[in-house]
Amino acid sequence: MDRPETIEETAELVTAAGGTGIAVQVDHLVPDQVRDLVARIDAEQGRLDVLVNDIWGGDPLTTWDKPVWEQPLDPGFRTLRLAVDTHIITSHFALPLLIRNPGGLVVEMGDGTKAYNDENYRLSVFYDLAKVSVNRLAFSQAHELKPHGCTAVALTPGWIRSEAMLEHFGVTEENWRDGAATDPNFLISETPAFVGRAVAALAADDDKGRWSGQSVDAGTLSKVYGFTDLDGSQPEGFRYITEVVDAGKPADVTGYR
Repeated sequence: MDRPETIEETAELVTAAGGTGIAVQVDHLVPDQVRDLVARIDAEQGRLDVLVNDIWGGDPLTTWDKPVWEQPLDPGFRTLRLAVDTHIITSHFALPLLIRNPGGLVVEMGDGTKAYNDENYRLSVFYDLAKVSVNRLAFSQAHELKPHGCTAVALTPGWIRSEAMLEHFGVTEENWRDGAATDPNFLISETPAFVGRAVAALAADDDKGRWSGQSVDAGTLSKVYGFTDLDGSQPEGFRYITEVVDAGKPADVTGYR
C-alpha cells in the first residue's frame, strides 16, 4: 500500500488501549512465515481465541469501471491472491490452534455484506470476486468449525475513515466532517475503532455461535450489542448506502448514526 504507518505504531495503539501489542512482520502469501507465526503464538500464549483475517492491500491494484477484457490480468490475479489466498493460508495454520478450546472466533473482514454484494456489482470483476469470496470463506469455515464449538463470521465496516481515506479527502480525524464539502455522504463514515469494537463484542458474546456463517456489518452489530464509535454515535453505513446513496436520495445521515 506504500503507506507511512507502521505495524509498530499499530502495536503501540493496542498497548495504549489496554492490551499488549506485538508487531510481527509476516508475508501471509508465504506459508512458512505464517506457520512460524502461529508456532510463536502457541509457544508464547499456548492458545488462540480470536483470528481476524483482515489481510488486503489490493486497492492500488484495482482498475475500476472497466470490463474484464480491459482489465490487466497480473494485478487482477494478485488482488485475488491478497484477498483469498492470504486468508486461507492463515486459517490453514492458525485454526488447529484455535480449535483446541471451544468458543474460538474467526472473523473474515471484507467490504460489503453478503446481501449487499449479491445485489451490487463492485465496479471491477476482480474486486467483486475478492469481496464475495471473503464472505463465502466465513460460511465455509463456520461449517468446519462447528464440531469444535467455534464460530466464523464475515464482518464489514461501513464507510471506514482510514488514514488513506482521510488523506483522500484532505482532512484529519479532528476535522473529518469538512470532507462533506467534497461528498456530503462522507458524514456517514466511521473510524476503524468502530469495526474493532464489533469484533470485541462478538468475541465477548457467549452466544456468538448464533452469528456463525453469517455476514454482518458493524452498524447492525452496534444496535445488538450497544457499542458506539469514538464520538458516541452508531453509524449504520450499509443501511445508509442502500437506502440513501444507491437509491439516489439527497445526502442526509439523519436517523443513520
